[in-house]
Amino acid sequence: MSIIKEFKAFAMRGNVVDMAVGIILGVAFGKIVSSLVSDVLLPPIGLLMGGVDFSHFAITLKQATEASAAVTLKYGIFINTVIDFIIVAFSVFLVIKGMNKLKKAEVPPAPEAPKLSKEAELLTDIRELLRKS
Repeated sequence: MSIIKEFKAFAMRGNVVDMAVGIILGVAFGKIVSSLVSDVLLPPIGLLMGGVDFSHFAITLKQATEASAAVTLKYGIFINTVIDFIIVAFSVFLVIKGMNKLKKAEVPPAPEAPKLSKEAELLTDIRELLRKS
């Protein structure tokens, strides 16, 4: 089998396509959450803290010179990213929890009756015949 045919067989399997759709939706959802955090949640929090913008929080390790740019630790952006992660993780938790509630409880199949030996079958038949008479 040629490599192109193998790749086509791999790519067209149902779970690969489902995974691709999930990844695409996940990326789009991530952008929505990033906007929610940056544009909706953090401005009021910053306002309550005295007009602080989290994205500008940074520690300068080395000042900029004519030969090189400044070296900074941008921990404000890290705070935004952590909040993004918490919101995404909580959203996924709620979706999975909802799916689990909708999932029907699977009833285990009834156990089969144990097979009787030939002698036990004969004795059962005799007992039934005696009850009828």
